[in-house]
Amino acid sequence: MQATSESDNMLIGYARVSTADQNPDHQVDDLMRAGVATENIYVDRASGAKVSRPELDKALASANRDGDQLVITRLDRLGRSVLHLVKLGANMRERGVGLVVLEQAIDTTTPEGRAMCGMLSVLAEL
Repeated sequence: MQATSESDNMLIGYARVSTADQNPDHQVDDLMRAGVATENIYVDRASGAKVSRPELDKALASANRDGDQLVITRLDRLGRSVLHLVKLGANMRERGVGLVVLEQAIDTTTPEGRAMCGMLSVLAEL
């Protein structure tokens, strides 16, 4: 079996706006500047309080290899509930998928990023 090189890892982008009349273009532009290919960007028009969102589900399903990364602009684009964010993060870690949050400089492929996610986990338990 051939080892997967770092260049084979995929960047998957996810953007979300709360209402149909909001425009996600600035998020999409930021994701593209971060290196996410247009065809790998998923956009939902739904409340962050909804646990299941069709495009988020597709984004998470396409980040399916160890070393892939989900890229978002802000943590609140992924979810509103800390508990939901922690569960998503744990699921991604189990699959070897990293999370990059552009505006908050969180990257779970680094020790600092993992520490930040750990702090969020502690807060969720409180």
